[in-house]
Amino acid sequence: MTWITDSVAVGHHGLTLPRVGLGTASLGNFLGSISDQQASDTVADAFDAGVRYFDTAPLYGHGLAERRLSAGLGAHRAEAVISTKVGRLLRAGAPRDESQYVDGEPFYTDVPDIGPLWDFSYEGVRTSLEESLERLDVEHVDILNLHDPDEHFDAASTSAYHALRDLRAEGAVKGIGAGMNQTRVLTRLVETCDLDVVLLAGRYTLLDQSSMADVLPACRRRGTSVIAGGVFNSGVLLDPSEGARFDYVPADSHVLQKARAIRDVCDRYDIPLGAAAIQFPLAHPQVGSLLIGARSAEEFRMDVDLLTTPIPGAFWHDLRTSGLIPEDVPTPEGA
Repeated sequence: MTWITDSVAVGHHGLTLPRVGLGTASLGNFLGSISDQQASDTVADAFDAGVRYFDTAPLYGHGLAERRLSAGLGAHRAEAVISTKVGRLLRAGAPRDESQYVDGEPFYTDVPDIGPLWDFSYEGVRTSLEESLERLDVEHVDILNLHDPDEHFDAASTSAYHALRDLRAEGAVKGIGAGMNQTRVLTRLVETCDLDVVLLAGRYTLLDQSSMADVLPACRRRGTSVIAGGVFNSGVLLDPSEGARFDYVPADSHVLQKARAIRDVCDRYDIPLGAAAIQFPLAHPQVGSLLIGARSAEEFRMDVDLLTTPIPGAFWHDLRTSGLIPEDVPTPEGA
């Protein structure tokens, strides 16, 4: 099963989404610069492999990822399902956003000399979309997500949501949602707003199923589909060696211990840890799509290999009996 060419109905407004998409934060020089050519090759390789869903955001490289995605798709833009995000406008002279730094270093390097400015106003959302369409060189995007409204719930759930709802009603976008890497505010948004999708980063993974307590049940009740991102938890689910990152910072001893215990079970079955990590989220019935966050064509092909690696049902059984995943968590052998 490859999943790459499969699609699924998501939300409740007639939207269909491919099961696997390419996330583009790395195309915006996230945690390291790449060339325009490398970015273009990554997108082209994904498209040639059958990927038709691409997720991006103005924040990613301060507009760089959107422009590079457009260049990589070239004449195929109209064939792609594209999601982007709102909540930040890119402006010269924007104050430094400490949430975009780790250990004093910016997440995005070698980017345009403009910065993100929070704006969840009605007009701000519509302006953000217009500017994204220009950078992407398209007439529309398929999905528009509120981006990281952690400290902006009131504005996100009123003025910003009203703008998204109107854009969907006007046919300017097919689906609306929210993308976050924490569950509390995301759950409130699902319960408050009529969202088609949520992009859940890092909170439904082989290592962290915390969303089973709030977001996933809320999505089931509300008919909202989940797009799973951050499935490697910043890399610790690829290589849990000392210094591995979890949520963008060095993983603590508890996280490393659990990731290594999962790896030990993988080793007994001669399965790469990354294969178990990338396949796990798609087994949940609420997860409609999964994002691969490759920064090169080679990395993308590695992820595809992991996605298509055969994994026996006995492996998932052993994870359960070892207490490394909950008894009631869905796993691929039953998907």
